Amino acid sequence: MEAIANASALRAEGRNFYLWMAGVFLLVAFGGFTPTYWAKMASGTFHAEPIIHIHGILLFSWTCFYFLQTSLVAAGRTLDHRAWGLAGISLFTAMMVSILIGQEAVLHRNELLGFGDDARRFAAVTLTAWPLMAVMFTLAIVHIRKPEAHKRLMTLLMIGMMTPALARVFLTFFTPAGAASAGPPPPFVALPPSLVADLLLVIAIVRDWRLLGRPHPVYVYGGIALVAQQLLTAPVAATATWMHIARAFQSLAG
Repeated sequence: MEAIANASALRAEGRNFYLWMAGVFLLVAFGGFTPTYWAKMASGTFHAEPIIHIHGILLFSWTCFYFLQTSLVAAGRTLDHRAWGLAGISLFTAMMVSILIGQEAVLHRNELLGFGDDARRFAAVTLTAWPLMAVMFTLAIVHIRKPEAHKRLMTLLMIGMMTPALARVFLTFFTPAGAASAGPPPPFVALPPSLVADLLLVIAIVRDWRLLGRPHPVYVYGGIALVAQQLLTAPVAATATWMHIARAFQSLAG
């Protein structure tokens, strides 16, 4: 009976942990974009292509949806969680498409402003993260019947998605005056906010170590892939091969 009680307590603690993590993701996603997007939208001073607004809505909607889905599991409503699965797949797919279309719009805008090469180099931050996001989400769906792997894959995916929001915080507090008019920054500026986001992965690994005696393989191999992508983005963006890839991507818009 004691073993059953301990197992039940462990499951309850697990549900609460992922709910707290989902709450942190929601807070970071909203708070991070407040100075550069939400506040400027409220004051009427933010102007961008329609796809940028669509992407913003989809991204925040996905983060809210993730929180609600995690809440259902925490409440023991796993069947309801699964029932909403197809909606989640559709929302995530739409968000991923909006990332690509939005990146095309940003590249086109910067090309007209004379920042074409800088924009193509900085596009590596988004375009090298995109395939990893797609793989993590696909694996999470494949492992839907293996909740221990599924929830960790989703957590890892969300940790990787926190970089843009945290980057806005860095942009607000650490960008020198007048730098915004100098065009896109070098890709390495995305590394510090990425590493800050990775602290959430450290928390998840420590929790696994405390409860399971070792980190789950998803955190080990997925974490290595995530950190490798973050560390290699700037070196990759500096290569001629990347510039060819970025130009080919840009040409898809015609």
